[in-house]
This record gives sequence, C-alpha cells and structure tokens, in this order.
Amino acid sequence: MEVIVVYDVVVVGGGAAGLSAALVLSRARRSVLVIDAGEPRNQPAAHMHGFLSRDGMPPGELLAVGRKEIAGYGGEVRAGRAVSARREGTGFTVELADGDSVSARRLVVTTGLRDELPPIEGLRERWGNDVASCPYCHGWEVRDQPIGVLGTDPRGAHQALLVRQWSDDVVYFGSQLAEEDRGKLLARGVGIVDSDVVKVLVDNDELVGVELADGSCVKRSALFVPTVFAANDGLLAQLGAEHTSDGRTTVPGVYAAGNVVDPMAQVIIAAAQGAKAGMTVNNDLVLDEAGAQRRVHGL
Repeated sequence: MEVIVVYDVVVVGGGAAGLSAALVLSRARRSVLVIDAGEPRNQPAAHMHGFLSRDGMPPGELLAVGRKEIAGYGGEVRAGRAVSARREGTGFTVELADGDSVSARRLVVTTGLRDELPPIEGLRERWGNDVASCPYCHGWEVRDQPIGVLGTDPRGAHQALLVRQWSDDVVYFGSQLAEEDRGKLLARGVGIVDSDVVKVLVDNDELVGVELADGSCVKRSALFVPTVFAANDGLLAQLGAEHTSDGRTTVPGVYAAGNVVDPMAQVIIAAAQGAKAGMTVNNDLVLDEAGAQRRVHGL
C-alpha cells in the first residue's frame, strides 16, 4: 500500500528564492519539500555578484550550501520537475514528470524565468560570459573595456546609459532609436552605430567584436543585451494564481517569490523575497492552526 506523505509546505523551485523560503520554514519546524528541476537562471554565469558576503561565489556553490543548510533542519530537497499542480481538499497535490506526486498544505512557487535572447549568431554561446544583461551583475568585470549594447529592444538605450557608468568606451548598436534617446546617449558620451548586429565575433574563446548588417565589423570585448523575460509560471497559471504581496497570491494557500513574479530581482533580492514568503506561509499556518484548535476546544 502506497504511503502518502503530506508536507506542511512544498516549494517548487530550488533557486535562491525557493531555498531561502525552505530554510525559514524548516527552521520554523515545518515539514518542507523542495522540488528542484536544476535549471537556475544564472547557471551559465561563473560567478554571482552583489550578494553581501557572497560576492563572486559561483552560483552552484551558493545553492549547494543552501541545500545542506536546509537538510540540517530536517527539510528535504528532491531533484525533479513539477508538471502540474491542483487543489486537493484544503491542500495541494503536485505531479512530477517521473509520475510521482506529492501533497502539501501550502504551495510555494519559485520557478524563476528564462532569458530569451535575440536571434543573433553566436550570442547564446557567449551568454553569461562576455555577453550579459545586467550591468549591476557584470559591469565591474568589464570595466574600462570597449563595450557594446545591442538595441534589439527599446530598453537598450537605457541600458547603454547605465553601462556608461563602467566604461568610457560604450557603443550602442541599432537601426531604431528614438530621438529623445539619441540625445541622452550623445549627452552621456555613448557612441551610436545606426546598424543592427548580425553576428558576434569570437577569437580564442574571447569576444572580439560584432559584425553589422552592412558587413562591417566593430571591435568590442563585451556586450550587453536586453533580454525578453519569460516567466516559468505554468503552475501558477494552472492554479489561476496571480502574485499580490508578501509572497501571497490570489489563490489562498499558494505563494510565489523570486524571478517568476519579479523578473528584475537579483539573487540577493530573490533570496530575500523567498525568506519573506516563508515567514508569511508560517504565519498563515499558525493562524489556521490556532483557529482549528480554538474550535476543537470551544473557545
């Protein structure tokens, strides 16, 4: 006979937000299971930055430490992919790709997002290395180098204004540029090339420049590109859950944190959101339990 374990909380997503939520909840003596598909957003990056006391740490190392900490408080982390979630009575059941299912009183979704890059030859291969999107994450590492910013999205102009903080040699590439943005870039000392990039040039495993639509080449050693944020929010959509505040969603008992609901959140911010969601979950469980106990005792 199959024994069904009902956890207090199932956390779907084993990145910084999910592990942070699980750490708070396991320390609160809740039974917690983290389902981790093993595909963190920053996986291509060699190091993460801006995380106080962990600046420069490899992203995988942070997650490994987090999993160990959670295990130390009795929490569980399981490798797997959640493919569906549904309400079962007062709780939830999550189906995994391997056919197993797990049940919980509460569900925390921290499934992150995917960065979709423009279809430029060679761009994906350099992603997380000398091609990046966040100057706060990677600007220091390419400081004072010749940097290019791809104008594949209207956000590219603002990105170029930011990147100029780290280098005097910044060039914006793009055939579409609003006049107001053009004026700002020129005032900021950003060069403008009114042509689209069609290929990233690499030599000896280093980015050395870009090829333009007219066939000409421009030397650059780093590129910034505005990506399209594609949230991995399939489970939230199945449940009809939209993010509100404090980690809660519009569906009672379902919570969300990190990049799945906040695409601009860096690792440290996602971790903080996860911690806050964990506290919110525990608080809600305590109130539910107190109400049930009060009814039992007729108080």
